[in-house]
Amino acid sequence: MIEPAVLTLFIPTFFVVSITPGMCMTMALTMGMTIGVKKTFYMMWGELLGVALVSIAAVCGVAAIMLRYPSLFLLLKYMGGAYLVYLGIQMIRSREGLSLESSSLHIVNISPKTLMAQGFVTAIANPKGWAFMISLLPPFISSTKPFLPQIIILVFIILTTEFFCLVLYSNGGRVLTRFLEKQGNLRLMNRISGLLMAGVGIWLAFG
Repeated sequence: MIEPAVLTLFIPTFFVVSITPGMCMTMALTMGMTIGVKKTFYMMWGELLGVALVSIAAVCGVAAIMLRYPSLFLLLKYMGGAYLVYLGIQMIRSREGLSLESSSLHIVNISPKTLMAQGFVTAIANPKGWAFMISLLPPFISSTKPFLPQIIILVFIILTTEFFCLVLYSNGGRVLTRFLEKQGNLRLMNRISGLLMAGVGIWLAFG
């Protein structure tokens, strides 16, 4: 349904864009440090669902309308950003080291549904993500071939690439966690994670 030459160009293009540090990748890194890779998968599922919806909407033209009326993004952006900043502050203020058994750090006890919702909101409330999908996807869609098979293939490639990059970042956070634990710098890890999380929140709200 899609020419091999088109896929040869699309796959590396999207991989470069996806692997570049952004809000979702920074969140994966931070959650890998704080709650572990296993729980971070819940955030990933929500983020991937959001990316899929943004991709499909971009191709269908919905994104053009939403970008024309940016006020539609404000509620999601500010609520999601404020929540991440709140988590970041809690992490910075925590006097204990990060631990999956710690009760002093609220992020450790976030439910799977909340993690999925946060990933979803982060993905769909990012105007830059919408703008990118609008500019990236249409050129790879052929008007002479069936639309549905093309979008299914492209979205599948996008989600597979995005998932791979999210796993890389979350495992990077786990490696950093082990290094800091060996060095006895758990409070430093709290502050690094908190600053990253708060930074993502500010980025989401005002980026």
